[in-house]
Amino acid sequence: MKTLVTVRSIIWMYAIHLRLKYCAVIRGRNNNGNCDTEEGQLRSFLWTIKREPPSYLFGTIHVPYTRVWDHIPENVKTAFYQSENVFFELDLTNPTTVTQLANCQLLPHGEILSDILPKALYARLKDHLEYVRARMSKWITEDQKGKGLYADYLFDIIAGNWERKRPIWVMLLVNSLTESDIKSREIPVLDLYLAQEAERLDKSTGAVEQVQEQCIPLNELNYSQVLFALNRTLRQHEWYRVQNSAHNSAIPFSTDDLIHHYNCGDLDGIIFSKDSSQVSNLVNASLPPNDIKTAKIIDQYFRTELINKRNGRMAERVANLLQDNPDQSFFFAFGAGHFLGNHTVIERLRQKGLEIEHTHQEFEVP
Repeated sequence: MKTLVTVRSIIWMYAIHLRLKYCAVIRGRNNNGNCDTEEGQLRSFLWTIKREPPSYLFGTIHVPYTRVWDHIPENVKTAFYQSENVFFELDLTNPTTVTQLANCQLLPHGEILSDILPKALYARLKDHLEYVRARMSKWITEDQKGKGLYADYLFDIIAGNWERKRPIWVMLLVNSLTESDIKSREIPVLDLYLAQEAERLDKSTGAVEQVQEQCIPLNELNYSQVLFALNRTLRQHEWYRVQNSAHNSAIPFSTDDLIHHYNCGDLDGIIFSKDSSQVSNLVNASLPPNDIKTAKIIDQYFRTELINKRNGRMAERVANLLQDNPDQSFFFAFGAGHFLGNHTVIERLRQKGLEIEHTHQEFEVP
């Protein structure tokens, strides 16, 4: 049981840093819970690669699949079930992938965070994680308790080795320890669910990236940038703790907002322009000029390393797979951010001569 939950926790933690940015989600929030997309706006995350047999590109989201599955158009599911090969960013069901993901997060040479963080920052971090541990008993659901996932046990599974992680991964960990995310533990995220389904159906599965290609860019942020990002992230959560204590209000950025936009088929390129759901919004007009400059440098680094460079690499490997297997159908499931904005995977594939069209949710996949 512990091993299974740990694997899912690592995949979730890894995935969290590759989706939407808080500020854009807040901007597009629709408080009434209804979709307000305009007439004619794209409402599907499926694209068809025109070839015989056809292949497909599908934009996923790293949230519990149960929160989005009923809203995914039927033609997406048909395309998935009928494709011979299903490829993801990473091979989420491979134990080696999980081990590599875990190892890349650890500090080298047996170091621990208290050795490398400023004392005041380390104390604040420790205090916040102790706060989360104390609150977690109120966050977990009865269903989780029925599976033996009590607060202390669940905290140890998710964050028990936080002192051995690199600061950048601790920043992502802090952002994953919110009430809505804790309540979703033990439910496979959409990517993992599709991978499990593909295996169950005995489809050929694979990945277009290696762990190191996604992990190393995060680990290569310089020390001062990492400290800046961790400090800013921690300050946000400390402020929301105070707000919650005073007004009993929820954090104004949440997975629920992200899910709402996805289920509504909101293909706003601004909303999905960041490949990260819980990388905090570091750029803030209230910051001193030097801090704004640092935040923008980090923001641009994430955009370049986690989106643009990866889009080019992913498109190259998709094109090679299609070229090497002309008689087979493929279903490529990547994060939705890779298909929206500028220099997308789709744009790069079209530059290689592939004909790709958006597939309306009402289009019947043969």
